[in-house]
Amino acid sequence: MHAVVTEPDIDERAPEPPTRWKPGTRLLFRFSFLYFGLFCVVYPQPLYAFLGPLAQWLPDDWVLKSSTLPRPLVEWVGRVVFGNDSLLDFTSGSGDQPYLWVLVFCILVVAVTGTLLWTLLDRRRPDYRRLAGWFLLFIRLCLAGQMLGYGFAKMIPTQMQEPALATLVKPYGDFTLMAVLWNQVGASPPYEILLGIAEVIAGLLLLVPRTAFAGVLLSLVSMAQVWILNMTFDVPVKLLSFHLLLLSVVLLAPDARRLILMLTGHAVGPSTAPQPFHTPRARRIALIAQLALAAWFLAAQCIGSWHAWHEWGPGRPKSELYGIWNVSEFVRDGQPVPPLTTDETRWRRIIFEEVPYSDYQRMDDSLVQVLTDIDTGAHTLTLSAMPADPAGAETPSAVGTFTYDRSAPDHMVLTGELGGSPVTMTLERVDLDRYPMREFKIRLVQ
Repeated sequence: MHAVVTEPDIDERAPEPPTRWKPGTRLLFRFSFLYFGLFCVVYPQPLYAFLGPLAQWLPDDWVLKSSTLPRPLVEWVGRVVFGNDSLLDFTSGSGDQPYLWVLVFCILVVAVTGTLLWTLLDRRRPDYRRLAGWFLLFIRLCLAGQMLGYGFAKMIPTQMQEPALATLVKPYGDFTLMAVLWNQVGASPPYEILLGIAEVIAGLLLLVPRTAFAGVLLSLVSMAQVWILNMTFDVPVKLLSFHLLLLSVVLLAPDARRLILMLTGHAVGPSTAPQPFHTPRARRIALIAQLALAAWFLAAQCIGSWHAWHEWGPGRPKSELYGIWNVSEFVRDGQPVPPLTTDETRWRRIIFEEVPYSDYQRMDDSLVQVLTDIDTGAHTLTLSAMPADPAGAETPSAVGTFTYDRSAPDHMVLTGELGGSPVTMTLERVDLDRYPMREFKIRLVQ
């Protein structure tokens, strides 16, 4: 009688010994580890997301201040190498200011130098699977935080808002490329919300190990579109969007062969991407930790979106005189002033939208934003010039002071002083529904 020898269950087989990485793969990993690891740690945004709800209590410029550790080196390189002061501008929301470009250059130099030294000192090591597992986990979590942040800003449409009232009367040729893009997306809230949902889903998928591959693919597509838009519409977030695109490529690299096989109709096996956790217990703990991090991220985004909605989004306070008011009659020193486009002092219209600002439009269609103080009890209106330095303490210079009389909801008369002369303006409020951009109608049958 012969003994029956059965094939062991696939889960009980000893794991195959890992193959030795090719020299090019080891070299590329060393560079990627140094460059993208330093970028995520030193560049302002990536680690900021991990603060979660705590970030709400930090100063507005804290994100930029977090990148000041290498500031002396960056400013020195800017002066010596590029002949530019490369000072960090804390008042700018741009992610493409010279300081950050020089910062990325310094990261690149450090990464290249470190890669050469690492290769010389550790050239005999066959692979870096364990280190690669932790590295891929780290940049995956960083990418997830960024996808959720930018996704929520679109899903709760506060990043690209509906066109402002001043936009409706501004000549199209005066718009920058970025303003065209912002108003195009903001004019269709459903489209912006869908873009945000895609990015939020990508971020959530990245935080679950079993769905991380799908999250990487969705992030890659989303960030490719964002980077192309930033490049072609001159949006000053080119640096960050390009690096988020590269992070997606790095995360996809270990499974690139499987993806190609799948897209060409071939069978694919399990992922061979390096993993930091090798026991069922460690994987369960890691899953719980990543789900907790997802909740932490989501809590921060919900709180941040609520503040954004009410502070600068659609829920922000609106002016008591909200609307576009055309100047039907303009009287200066008791004399009617005709509506000539060559008159640089006559106003064409006044636009009241958000507190505490308004815009007046000259006859040549140029718009001037002014600080606005409205006293509804005394029916007074004070317009002041915008300060040259928003952070300065200088007293704004007066543009005009008026009393207003609203004999009807859409009719108002301003009486007061403008440019040292007595002025009376008769205003008629425009019906905003007359602007097709404000209709928000979707017609299935044209």
